[in-house]
Amino acid sequence: MGRQGESLVRRYLKRHGYKILKHNYKTPFGEADIVAKSRDGYTCFVEVKARESDAFGLPSEAVTREKQRKYRGIAGFWCAALGEEVPIRFDVASVWEGEVDYIENAFV
Repeated sequence: MGRQGESLVRRYLKRHGYKILKHNYKTPFGEADIVAKSRDGYTCFVEVKARESDAFGLPSEAVTREKQRKYRGIAGFWCAALGEEVPIRFDVASVWEGEVDYIENAFV
């Protein structure tokens, strides 16, 4: 389910003018599902949550504070590897029943 959801979100992002920089980007802080460049120049770290039902809540509700902390570490690692700071954004893509609900600036 997770890989299918990520593939669906990558297609969604490309249709909306994003450039996929990495997927399943592994760092010492954890893994980012997708790293993409938005049309307005942001490097977006995208957490993808896919579900088959809403029995345990909406997919986006599963992005915990711990997951957010990991993503901030991942973004810092990205900038350190580049040797420069770039404008970043943390987005969440929920996949449910084959549809993508994309939330920009889901957390800071």
